[in-house]
Amino acid sequence: MSVQQIEQRLAAANERLERARHAARARWQPGEQAEYWAAQDAVLVLERELAAAKGEEHAVPLDFPVEWDAGCPRPHLFCNDYKALLAFVLREGEPGADGAGVEAVGPADEEASPLALVEFKPCFAAKLGSPNDEVLHGHPLQGRGLEGYTAQRVVNSCWLAEVEAINKVHRCYDPALWRGRSHYVFWFHDTTFECIAGSFKVELYWEGMAAMLVRMCRRLLS
Repeated sequence: MSVQQIEQRLAAANERLERARHAARARWQPGEQAEYWAAQDAVLVLERELAAAKGEEHAVPLDFPVEWDAGCPRPHLFCNDYKALLAFVLREGEPGADGAGVEAVGPADEEASPLALVEFKPCFAAKLGSPNDEVLHGHPLQGRGLEGYTAQRVVNSCWLAEVEAINKVHRCYDPALWRGRSHYVFWFHDTTFECIAGSFKVELYWEGMAAMLVRMCRRLLS
């Protein structure tokens, strides 16, 4: 399929999504909900197809085993020069899309909650910060498969290409090694996590965030 054909299909899909959005606002019932999510999925698929056809960077779903709390995930990032550790609160129940009913607590809170600890290694770069979910539409991946509140992998990553280009000056540079490295992005509520790493593993715990932070410190030092 040509780029022009994909663009035409994407334009039609966006029109469908806009109609579904208006219908859902007027009457958020099962029928309208199903059509809205189906229309949104169709747009995301075509955005990724178009970006791939153009050789541009785009975000694709990551096969990730858990979902985090959409309203208050409380992500924490610890890292050293080899690994990155990311902890966050898992989704529990069905809070509102705006986070209503979710109580924000600090890392010193000792009440146990379902937590995930994700270890990335080898990790070559990691960051946690802006943007939040209110300005995701300003992110370069918007319109290229970006799907909020999910874990994704960036294909044709500009960041990964930039880091690799810097490392090409090393006398031991091996392009084959870089083919096994990925750009991961996790879209949280108030922050975004991104890293370049070889792989990741996920562990689940039921404990307070303070206990988790101690666990993360020990893991880094081990």
